[in-house]
Amino acid sequence: MLHFLPGFVKGIMSVILYFFNTVLCASFLIPISLIKFIIPHPRVRKYCNIVLDSLATCWISVNSWNIRLTKKVRWHVSGIDMLDSQNWYLVISNHQSWVDILVLQKVFNHQIPFLKFFLKKELIWVPILGLAWWGLDFPFMKRYPKSLLKKKPHLKGKDIEITRRACSKFKDKPVSVMNFVEGTRFTPEKHEQQSSPYKNLLKPKSGGIAFVLAAMGDHIQNILNVTIVYPGKKKSFWQFVCGDVNDIIVSVEVLPVYDHLIGDYFGDQAFKQSFQNYLNQLWAQKDNKMNMLKDEWCMITEKALQLKSN
Repeated sequence: MLHFLPGFVKGIMSVILYFFNTVLCASFLIPISLIKFIIPHPRVRKYCNIVLDSLATCWISVNSWNIRLTKKVRWHVSGIDMLDSQNWYLVISNHQSWVDILVLQKVFNHQIPFLKFFLKKELIWVPILGLAWWGLDFPFMKRYPKSLLKKKPHLKGKDIEITRRACSKFKDKPVSVMNFVEGTRFTPEKHEQQSSPYKNLLKPKSGGIAFVLAAMGDHIQNILNVTIVYPGKKKSFWQFVCGDVNDIIVSVEVLPVYDHLIGDYFGDQAFKQSFQNYLNQLWAQKDNKMNMLKDEWCMITEKALQLKSN
């Protein structure tokens, strides 16, 4: 609707809208999160969770409207037709930009339960947002470095127990647990540093999703394997809000959770190796898919240009 405006004007307007939408949403989230914290009765928490998730869904809907208002993006989305908002999902995706989060939220809003991201335990102390994340039941993880475990062996297994308690909250209602398996955003520098065997991806980290499946195996029946592609040169968040991203490709593959994917990742070396092999194979397929999607987009673009020139 406002696509005719100069890029930097659209960018400023878009950021302002994101800011005020977040402030407005937080002004409702915080009081309800405080009620949930002060009155830890199961029934009170249940109703608080319903309201909190509804507010978060509205926040995503407004953000998606913001994208339509200021940017003319062509969405190429496949694989979401059979999803169910009343099921539990583990969502995994490649990670290239902060835009990925907005993309995932827009694509899956009202399709599956509200996405919950794993956060570092220290982020719970972030003013305002920490309480909002806690209220929304975002799982906070505590990781102890190997050097500390050598000095204090009694801490071994504590981080796993913290994660297990975080996941236990998700057994009472449908939820989508989100994990960027690479652990960080893709950059050419990181790719070279890792000597990654993939052209478009960093090496996947398997411990987090293996543990989620072990902790919630009775509930999570499907993994949503998401592949995000930005045709052409990768754009930054600022370039995205300025309207410089014209096409976004999102391919969703629904994978069953077989019995062989559930086991003791940290205690069973054979299972650990088997799970790593599974994820590495999945990542090799994702790498090939990204190449294929890029090639298809290039062919379609070239044909469109030819038709236009004729």
